Amino acid sequence: LQLYPEKELVFKGPFTKVVTTTLQLTNPTDKTVCFKVKTTAPKQYYVRPNSGIILSKKTINISIMLQPLLHDNPAELRHKFMVQSVFMPESGCNLETIWKSVPDGGFMDSKLRAVLLPVSEVRRRRLRISYLLSYTLY
Repeated sequence: LQLYPEKELVFKGPFTKVVTTTLQLTNPTDKTVCFKVKTTAPKQYYVRPNSGIILSKKTINISIMLQPLLHDNPAELRHKFMVQSVFMPESGCNLETIWKSVPDGGFMDSKLRAVLLPVSEVRRRRLRISYLLSYTLY
């Protein structure tokens, strides 16, 4: 299973309302893959869909919604995500039970960390990109 982004899920403030980012999952194989998404902070994020199947050579988008924060410094939060995947057995895939039937080490784990960028950091990065673009164009 290929993930985009591969290592970090970036959420851009303000964090007083729901902030959504997208995780893209691609199945480059010739087999159907079952997946599920886990997080270290399940009450803080809604993940849709949080499990499912991906047909051979197909891509799906996962919406990850960070709920409004009451925390003063979101950069201090150390939330993580894990995408687990396994090839679908020939007999089919029951998403409720397949994870219990796979032996340890029988599925693939991909880990990502959540990066929360406050509004000031988002603006700073946009200004830096604008500067770099204008500098390289002239």
